[in-house]
Order: sequence, then structure tokens, then C-alpha cells
Amino acid sequence: MTTDLLTSYDYYSSRRDMEVISLIVDALKKILEEDKLQPQPLFLKTSENLILNIARKVVQERKKTFLIGITGESASGKTVFVDNTIKACTKDIRDDIYTVVRCDDYYKDTSKELLEAGSYEALFKTGFSFDTPDVIDLDLMKHHLIELKKGNQITSPKYDFVTCVSDPHGDVKKPAKVILTEGLYVLNEGIRDVMDVKVYVFTPLEVIKDRWYKRAKLRGKTGTAADLQFQDVNRTAQKYIRPAYQISDAVINGMVSQEYIQEITDKIFKTLKSIVGAD
Repeated sequence: MTTDLLTSYDYYSSRRDMEVISLIVDALKKILEEDKLQPQPLFLKTSENLILNIARKVVQERKKTFLIGITGESASGKTVFVDNTIKACTKDIRDDIYTVVRCDDYYKDTSKELLEAGSYEALFKTGFSFDTPDVIDLDLMKHHLIELKKGNQITSPKYDFVTCVSDPHGDVKKPAKVILTEGLYVLNEGIRDVMDVKVYVFTPLEVIKDRWYKRAKLRGKTGTAADLQFQDVNRTAQKYIRPAYQISDAVINGMVSQEYIQEITDKIFKTLKSIVGAD
């Protein structure tokens, strides 16, 4: 191509991209406006440039990995949101569409500390906390996220919440178009810079408390042990998790039904697919 032809090609390519971006922005704005009319809307807040940034990435960086970081307090509904988003975007059985990296898998092995204490209650009375960033290997998780964005396969650890054992040989994670990473500290300083979109799941404290105690029982924590840990959960959330609300691109309603999450996320994915194409 001559310089003139290249200039002409770049001009029309850029113009075509902007037209597609505009279509996506208009379509997503319509979906968000419809969502606002619901008794329990999914989106409680979105940043001013969120839709435009998503549209640009979908059109101009469509071959690159899209990393979405999702945080919120313990039992706020992060996992439910991720799992139902996955159901919406995987109507076709393809393993290159998404990969999920969960912060919970990166808890450091504390089985020795639990064994020495003799019980969770005794462990908590020593001042030990499971609810600070220090007990999670965020450096390893960030490294794994970067490797996935580069197109490399990783093996995440696997953590047992009853025994506190961390198995370094956990699950193989393959690179994909969309990486969803969720957990208490995925939007903390030092790791959030690798995220393309930052999402915060908000749920009222009384609902969180009810959900948390039910889950704690399944993990072997009841009575005083559960009470001590929940006190710590609430205290540390104020310092380490709630500040992420302010820097998030979107705040999601943790009270929304699973069916509605699937419905609206399915609508978003279908809209993007219809405008941009299937690849």
C-alpha cells in the first residue's frame, strides 16, 4: 500500500469503529435505563465513562483478554453474580470464552496455626484474622492474572476452608476472552491496576450477616467462633473492602435474583454479539 492508501484505510477503519462504538453505547444505555425501572435494579451506580470504555475495548481491542474484577464484603453475593454471569455468556459450549480466578483459592496455608490452637475459637482468641489482605497471596494471584492476560495457562492453588490447607496443585486455568476474578481484595491497591473493569457488589449489612452465618456453619464455624470471626469481618471490611465502592466502575445490587442477573447479562452479551459479531 502507498502512504495515501494507508492513510485512507486508517481513516475509514477508524470511522467504522466509531460508528460501531456509538451503536454499542446507545444500546447499553438503553439496557441500563430499563434496568433503573426495576423494583430491584442490578446496577446501582456506574461511572461516567464505563459504557464508552467497554465499547472501545470490545471494538478496538476485541482480540485482547477482558479482565473484570469483582469485589464486595463477605457474603455480599460476589460468587452468585459471577456464576450467573457465566451462565449468561456460555450458551455455546466453548472453553475459550471465560476463565474464573477466585481470591478464596489464594488463602495462605494456616493449617498449622489451626492445629496448634486446637479449634477455631481458640485461634480467633489469639487475635488471628482470616479477614485481612495479609492472609491471601495477592502477589501470586496478580501474577496469575497477568499471565492469563498474556495468553498463558496457569494453575491456581486450592484452599480448604475447613482444614485451612492450601494445595498448590489446584485447578488449571486457561486464557480466555473474558477473565472474571472475584474476592474480598481483588480491587485493593496493588492489584486493581490490572483490571479492565472494576465492580463492587453492595448488599445491606443485615442481609450479609444472615448469609454469612449460614455459610460459616458449613465451614465448621459455629457459636463463639462464628461470633468472633463475624465481628472481625465487619471491622476489617470498613478498612479493606468498603473503600473499593468509591473507585469502582459499577456498583451491583447484591439483592437481585439469580434469574434477573442471568436475564440482564444475557441481554448485554447478545447485544454486543449482534453489533460486533460472533468472533
